[in-house]
This record gives sequence, structure tokens and C-alpha cells, in this order.
Amino acid sequence: MDTVYRSYALQTVHYFDRPHTGVPTAPIDSAAAWSGADFADPQTWQTRVRPDVIQAIETGLDVAANSGKPMSAWTVEDVPFEGLTNVVSSWRREIAHGRGFLLLRGFPVARWGEDRSAAFFWALGLHLGVPGAQNPQGELLGHVEDTGDDQDDPQVRLYRTSADIAYHCDAADAVGLLCLSPSRSGGVSRIASSVAVWNALLARDPALAARLFEPVRLDLRNEERPGMRPWIEVVPCRFADGSLRTFYHSDYFRSVERHAAAVPFTELERALFDAYEEIAESPGIFLDMELEAGDVQLISNHTILHARTGYEDSEDSKRHLLRLWLSFETDN
Repeated sequence: MDTVYRSYALQTVHYFDRPHTGVPTAPIDSAAAWSGADFADPQTWQTRVRPDVIQAIETGLDVAANSGKPMSAWTVEDVPFEGLTNVVSSWRREIAHGRGFLLLRGFPVARWGEDRSAAFFWALGLHLGVPGAQNPQGELLGHVEDTGDDQDDPQVRLYRTSADIAYHCDAADAVGLLCLSPSRSGGVSRIASSVAVWNALLARDPALAARLFEPVRLDLRNEERPGMRPWIEVVPCRFADGSLRTFYHSDYFRSVERHAAAVPFTELERALFDAYEEIAESPGIFLDMELEAGDVQLISNHTILHARTGYEDSEDSKRHLLRLWLSFETDN
């Protein structure tokens, strides 16, 4: 049976297959070039899902549950969202061609429970695009929660801790989070437009902005195959047809120097990382979201940087999110 999701390797290849025609020399004007100050009114970027949308989803989940297939084998036909084609298409367009992010509120995860909520999120991914594995081990729906792992261990995935997570992008066209329960405090999701950050960097220092179109080393964090060096080179920015696509990963760029065989960063590289992240952390540039139970956040990994503040759990409120990676194959 053919899989309905992409392997980690195939998804990564798809993501980095970004067209490039040349380094832009002027600011990029697009819907994705927003600043946090543009969204002072939450009503302009939060969407409360309608009862009829939830009803259509629940009906589709019942159909899928009766199919006898495991969730990972479902197709769009197995879990129909009747009447929601235009709604889902509008969500996909906003992520891929609009401002690059959505916050959908009001999914009844408490009533659904974890298993049905996971089934919903997977089905949503099928309708939006092609789900993909999130690591070489083939994890399809990641659990973002504090497992007690040591946040100071350079091999540990920080989403398994309660620590701050610096700005980064994932190797998929889009990433989604479904909040099952929030933390007692903290855990704010912070996003910034990588297009707006690049525009600001261009105004400050064109040489630094141009450096983002040249290779940067990315730490593999113990996921290299035997015989490989522990980093690869990636090009953060690609530009074509008026669109800037960016892959940035602060922690994994910077931690390359921990390897004995790695040549130290040049002054230009250090200045680039510092300036880029300083701009992204500037008040008025970023937008903070406090995710509540039943919220779905969907963001583009081509036009959005995302980060997270540290958090504290309690017995009554333990942060638990499901994570989904998606590839897009249609513009509709």
C-alpha cells in the first residue's frame, strides 16, 4: 500500500527545492511582509471556528473510524469534510500565499479526548496538504511537552523540555500545533515575518542581507549517518517571482562551533546572526500568541520564524500540544 505521507527525507528535499533567480536589492512588498504592530487587534488574526465546521469534521471522523483503516493509512476520501472544501482552501492560501499564519480557535478537544483530537489533526493535515515525518525515526504527530529531558544537553530536542526555544523554521512547507492543554504560565508562541526581518536587515546592512543567500552550516545534532560530518550546509534565503523563502535555525546554526572539526564563524557570520535575531526580537516586529486548549496554529516555514518562551507546568495544567508537518502540492 502506498503511504499518504512523506518520509522525513522526501519532505526535506521537497522543502528545500526553492526556486531562485537572484538576490533582491530592494525591499519585498507582499502580504507576508507584516509586523506584529499590524495585528494589535486580535480579531484581525484569530478565527473562531463555526459550529457547522466542527459538525462536518466530526461526521468525517466518524466515517473514518468506521473504515477499519489505521489513521496513518487514511486518505482524504476516508475522512470527508463535507462542505468545507472552500474553507480549507482559504486556510491553505493564507498560509502559503498570504500573511503566512493562522490561529483557529474553538475545537472541542476536551470533549474529543486525546485520541479523537489526534485523529482530527491528522485529518486536517490530509485536507490541507501532505503530512510528513518530523524526524528520521518517522514520527508523524509529535507530542510537544516537557518530558524531563536535560535542556542543556546539545543533543536534546528542546520541544521535549520547558526551555525557551529560539527562532527557527522546520523542514516542511508548514507546521501546525494543536493545543490540548496549556501550561500554568509561559509557553508563549512567538512568530515573526522572515520577509519583514529581511527587509529591515537590508535597510540596516545590505552586505549582511546578501550573505543570507550563501551557504550556512547547520548542526545535525547527532542525526548524521555514520561517516558523515556532523553538519551540512544550507542556503537560508531563496528569491524568485517576487517571493522570498527563508530557512533559519538560530540554535542549529550557532551550535556548529561545538564540533572540534568546525572552522570558527567569521566576523560577518556572527554579525549576521546577531543582527537578524536582534531585528526579529524587536518590539513591534514579532507577534505573541498564548495558545489555549482547542487552538490550532498553522504557519509557513518559508515566510515565518517561530519561537517559544519558557514555561512552568503544574499538576492541574501541563502543557501538551500535538505537532504536524505538512507539504503543499497545490496553490488552490
